[in-house]
Amino acid sequence: MSPRLDETRTQDAPSATPPHQIDAEQFETDALGLPDIPRYDEVEPLDARALSKTLFARLETLEEGTHERAYVRNTLVELNLALVKFAASRFRSRSEPMEDIIQVGTIGLIKAIDRFELSRGVEFPTFAMPTIVGEIKRFFRDTSWSVRVPRRLQELRLDLAKAGDELAQQLDRSPTVAELADKLGITKEEVVEGMAASNAYTASSLDAQPEDDDTEGALADRIGYEDHGLEGIEYIESLKPLIASLPARDRKILSLRFVAGLTQSEIGEELNISQMHVSRLLSRTLGKLRKGLTLDE
Repeated sequence: MSPRLDETRTQDAPSATPPHQIDAEQFETDALGLPDIPRYDEVEPLDARALSKTLFARLETLEEGTHERAYVRNTLVELNLALVKFAASRFRSRSEPMEDIIQVGTIGLIKAIDRFELSRGVEFPTFAMPTIVGEIKRFFRDTSWSVRVPRRLQELRLDLAKAGDELAQQLDRSPTVAELADKLGITKEEVVEGMAASNAYTASSLDAQPEDDDTEGALADRIGYEDHGLEGIEYIESLKPLIASLPARDRKILSLRFVAGLTQSEIGEELNISQMHVSRLLSRTLGKLRKGLTLDE
């Protein structure tokens, strides 16, 4: 980039550029056959537009990768930074720092400079502004969501918001899912999906206090408790086919022991076998079930 990009200038104080740097810049303009380039914060918009045309014409004659082309390209960037600041001012209400927005917009400006062709007959500001604004919007689209969602759903959220506002003005009420689907030419399922994705745009803190009712606690205090019984559901579902494959007597012993809650002695009396036999059968059955669960995992 031109050394002037990093200078700190004020309107009241004279330029602090060292004499040897001024001489180097003057040499560049003379060597490239360019007119004298004043300080960029002193160039009027019409003058900047005319000077940009001269620089673009010179840029087309220079080879890629040369120092001369880099100098002209960087001068064009500095000369048109006002376009970036103008575009960035449209997003001043966003939470992102203005410096970051200007940096992103400058990337769009550089892309526009690399793509611009004088032969098209279009003014550079007209050509560059959509690219700059598009780069800034892409930045917000990719970084502003609390939860990352596909780009298709990000764009659908914007379409739904715009269609919802238009229909609300026409109908004097909130539009239904079917009306939104007809307006956008999509299915009801896609509308519902886009509405659900909109919830991922912003996130609330679990420690945030409710605004309407101060008597309620934070959201974290009102979330349901952890159900430890859920931990066993997977094992129960895995055991069902294993138990169904057991012999009838083994299934009955399991039922009497773990469902009816009988002791081994009571089970022995029920089946007319000894308590020791019940213990061996129960141990064998439990070992078989344990092995089956291990193999499934």
